[in-house]
Amino acid sequence: MQKKNPKGSCNASPNLNPRAPNPTNTQAFFVGSRSMHTKPKGSCNANPKLSPRRRGRETRSSEVPRKGERGGEGEESEGLEGVEEWWKQDPKLERKRKKEPAVAEQVQFATPMNKQPRIAILGGGMSGLVCALTLEELGISSTVFDTGKHGLGGRMATRDIETQEGQSLVFDHAAQYFTVSDPRFHKLVDRWIKEGAVKEWMGVVGTLRNGGQFEELIDGPRYVGVHGMRPLADHMVSQGQLIEVRRPVWISRISARGNSWQLSENGQSEGTFDAVVIAHNGKCANRLLAPSGAPLVFKQMKRLELSSIWALMAAFDEPLPSPLGLESRALDGAFVEGVNAISWMGNNTSKLPLSKDRAPHCWTFFSTAAFGKKNKVPQESIPVLKSEKVKREMLQGAELALGLPEGSMPVPFYVRPQLWGAALPVNTPGVPCIFDAHARVGICGDWLLGSSLEAAALSGMALAHHIAEYRDRGDLNPEEFSIGLDTGFSNVEGQDIGQFPGSSCSQASSKPELVASAH
Repeated sequence: MQKKNPKGSCNASPNLNPRAPNPTNTQAFFVGSRSMHTKPKGSCNANPKLSPRRRGRETRSSEVPRKGERGGEGEESEGLEGVEEWWKQDPKLERKRKKEPAVAEQVQFATPMNKQPRIAILGGGMSGLVCALTLEELGISSTVFDTGKHGLGGRMATRDIETQEGQSLVFDHAAQYFTVSDPRFHKLVDRWIKEGAVKEWMGVVGTLRNGGQFEELIDGPRYVGVHGMRPLADHMVSQGQLIEVRRPVWISRISARGNSWQLSENGQSEGTFDAVVIAHNGKCANRLLAPSGAPLVFKQMKRLELSSIWALMAAFDEPLPSPLGLESRALDGAFVEGVNAISWMGNNTSKLPLSKDRAPHCWTFFSTAAFGKKNKVPQESIPVLKSEKVKREMLQGAELALGLPEGSMPVPFYVRPQLWGAALPVNTPGVPCIFDAHARVGICGDWLLGSSLEAAALSGMALAHHIAEYRDRGDLNPEEFSIGLDTGFSNVEGQDIGQFPGSSCSQASSKPELVASAH
């Protein structure tokens, strides 16, 4: 029986990659990083081994629902005394104030961490899973908590759809592909290739400018999951011996008890742990951290800014027309320039094993960050009019990008929009991980280093090694093991759908004037 997400709880799982403007930019959201799962109102949180109690919740459907961002009501924020009258003048601000929990005082454990620690990892995207894998290599057990009803992955999201006519549609509707530049990540990717979980994508990918002008990108290898990005996440920890995965679980509270952390979901204990890793972000992470007793970690997480991106999944009976310069070959993927509604378009059919005749033609379109911000709505309750507007304008944007006459864009027989409300990081502290040695709470995630699947993996590795070193030497001087707690932030550069390290498209170039997609 599926367990409903309790009101007021939060937890995490979820890289795209066209270009990113300034602070409304989105980064490796869809080209390399975590899947967003639907959570009931007020919820927020990552299987190799499912515990007996959780095994009944496991599902195999690859349908990936939308991820909600709502959280429950909490205590009032501190530092607001004497301004009641001002808040009363603005009911909206007062409601927001009441939902923000108070920030608890610093927790300081009095005794050293257990030499055989149990680590809780909240979030089952690339960063959290690589952290668990690395901890296992270091002989440390972990439990990954994730909100996913249908699988792990975070922004590594794949949706399988069966139409009423019996057609199978597959869409990578978050991370489109990823690149490799760091030897440590390369080692992981090589292993996944040998295990049959990852392959090099040989597709025709380039830059598509408004009017249909295509320029192919000739650079390093691009990688994808053989059966989609989400199945890669499930594969990553499928052989784990020291890794337990519990899902769907929405950790609503972490509380210091004695010399350990007590985790709970709506008052039901999920166990005690020696350290906690936060491998997700956004409002849910903020609400979880504020009352936890790790105020410095909360402060850094609170500084993170995230963009919003619309994804449009569309299936066509016929191939889309090729742009100028590609008449003899089919387009597989393109970073779109000069069109307000579109930043990326990718052909899932050409990279995933859908059928022998490679039909129907399943495309994923991503909006620009600016379009996402302008059209942002509560993603768990998208108004019908907004949904129709987004579908219409994004398909018109694709028409402009391909240089087609107005009204000549092929009509898809299946189309579905999805809003990633907390898509990609706009700013970053530029550190591999964050760790509060006194509270034994750490953060890993792509946003700490940039916006890519590689950044997510490297961050997970870094935090795992740091925890192991803290276990071995932290009792000598815990203070020296606190890192990233006061590091400043800078803007993230790259495409609207993320960064691709080692690729010629890893940096955003100056954008031409955007053309509105609505006719």
